[in-house]
Parts: sequence; C-alpha cells; structure tokens
Amino acid sequence: MKEEIIGLVETLELTPHPEGGYYRETYRSSESIPSHLLENPYQGDRNVCTCIYFLLTSDSFSAFHKIQQDEIWHFYKGAPIELHQISPNGQYTKSLVGNDMIAGHRPQLVVPGGNWFAAAIPELDSYALVGCTVAPGFDFQDFELADREKLIAEFPEHAEIIKKYTRNS
Repeated sequence: MKEEIIGLVETLELTPHPEGGYYRETYRSSESIPSHLLENPYQGDRNVCTCIYFLLTSDSFSAFHKIQQDEIWHFYKGAPIELHQISPNGQYTKSLVGNDMIAGHRPQLVVPGGNWFAAAIPELDSYALVGCTVAPGFDFQDFELADREKLIAEFPEHAEIIKKYTRNS
C-alpha cells in the first residue's frame, strides 16, 4: 500500500494539506464572481469554481474544518471514506463516500457550506483518492480548522466525535 500511495503522491504531484492528507489543485476557473454579488461575507472576489485531488490514508484523518462554500466530493479509487458532518444547528451525520452503492456508499457527496466536516478511512492499511469541487471557488480565507474546545463548547452532544477528529487539546 505504501508504494502505491507514494506513487500517487508523486504522479499527481500532491502536497500535504493543513487538515490532513495530501492535495493538489487541478482547476481554478478563469471567471470570477465579484464579492458584492455573493451572499456570504466573502472578503474579495471568488473564482466561479475550483477542484482538487485529495488523498487520505488510514494512518491519518482529515480534521474537522469548514468553509463557506458547498464542497462536492467525488470518489475515484481506494477504500471508502467516512465523512462526518455537523451542521450549524448541530445535526450530526455520517456518510460513506465510495463506490459500493449496494453497501450504502455514495460516489458523490455534497457538504453544504458552513458545515463542520471531517473524514477518515476505517479500513486499516488503506487509502482513498477523491476529488473535491468547490463553488464559488475555494480560497484559504474561507477555511477554518476547528479548535477542539470551542467546537465541543458549541456542540457538547458531539464531544466524542469532535475529540476523535481534531488535533488540538
């Protein structure tokens, strides 16, 4: 497995992502949307759309984070991903992103903007390669990595899952 992961990282020219895993932006639209036309409080214009490769391994996880935009996950290869979401009103959902639809996996999943979300691969010694499409386009100004204590204070009913998928104490 490690050789295949190294091969994917090298072939796709992936780099470490701040939330965990590896990524590379593959598309950024040339068209942009002026910030005054966007509903959310964006600071500056946003490209219409962006897309990345995202590689996650079972020896790590993608920590809880949120962005303002909707993010669409597209499954490409590997083991299924557990995607954990907490909506702004506190509703928790767990979905499986993968290619076994009979087993309840979804090859495509939308994370609504403003939801906290984290991802992990429950299968040992595995990985998953997905694509993530964001519209309006992603900008790191819109990215917020969860602070464990603050997120638990906001959603105490989800303390266990928050502790599991955050990195700060």
